[in-house]
Amino acid sequence: MLRKFSNSRTLGDNIKLGTLTAFAAGMVNVASLLLFLSFSSNVTGYYAIVAAEIVKGNWYQTAVVFGWVFLFFLGSFTANFMVIHLNKRNKYFAHSLPISIEILCMMAVGLYGEFFYNETLVETEALLALMLFAMGLQNGLTASISNFAVKTTHLTGTTTDLGILFSMFTKNEFRSNPALRGRALLLSSITISYVVGGVFAGIAHFHIGFKLFYIISLFLVIVIGYDAYKISMVRYQWISVRKKNRQLLTDTGAQDNIPLKTDTSTLEKERSVC
Repeated sequence: MLRKFSNSRTLGDNIKLGTLTAFAAGMVNVASLLLFLSFSSNVTGYYAIVAAEIVKGNWYQTAVVFGWVFLFFLGSFTANFMVIHLNKRNKYFAHSLPISIEILCMMAVGLYGEFFYNETLVETEALLALMLFAMGLQNGLTASISNFAVKTTHLTGTTTDLGILFSMFTKNEFRSNPALRGRALLLSSITISYVVGGVFAGIAHFHIGFKLFYIISLFLVIVIGYDAYKISMVRYQWISVRKKNRQLLTDTGAQDNIPLKTDTSTLEKERSVC
């Protein structure tokens, strides 16, 4: 899910990444709507609010809403900055770091909301700012590593693309195109997962309140842990194979008195896993 980059990713990689992160984004957006009466996974409406507040001359509100938009932008910038600058060192680390920061943001919102939140306007604005930054991180990461195939924090473009695709499917030549069918499957999976995440958050909110953000954080940990588990399993398999090869070479060298040569191919493969 997080180990591969751009064109090396398969449709299955993008579907897993898209559905899991869209589920988290759906939870975050509905949670912010119910708790703060504002959306946090997209900024389209906030551009309109900025324009309206400028016309009204409400400069404080203009600055606050513009700050929210900028933080979403900053989150996307930060995620892609990490990907392009850290990718050569370790793909998994570069791709999981933005999600890790997003988890910290969600935990901060949950902890503050549960123990310190007094429902003041300033607190609400600050918590929304943190959530928008986190959603910018997520959307920037998924778009960056998937070559812009996966965007999961809002569904405006997704719904538009689905409408275009389904209109194309009225012609047989497009229905038989595997790439278009795969694209439709990916976008449909993201849409359904987002809605299911929102429904889950809506139900959970009435029972656990701000503790919902702990569940969101745990869900994102699973996203990171999936690839960590895959990497550890691959490393374990290569280490096992290397030990067996070394033992075989040792036994052969002892019997034939032939100098042993170190096989570096396995080590190179291990390094390329991450």
